[in-house]
Amino acid sequence: MNDHSTYETLRHLADSWGLLAMLVVFVILCAWPFRPGARSRNQEAAEAIFKDDNDGE
Repeated sequence: MNDHSTYETLRHLADSWGLLAMLVVFVILCAWPFRPGARSRNQEAAEAIFKDDNDGE
């Protein structure tokens, strides 16, 4: 009989590569707003809370 079950294999994979994958995704998501082309969208989002629904009237 095989020493490693499917569970053990998947757990080992998650413990090693899963953690690395989560770290990579975290770093990408943290860096996303700071990319060069995002300045105008970030400024628009920052000012959105000050926009009144009656601005056009």
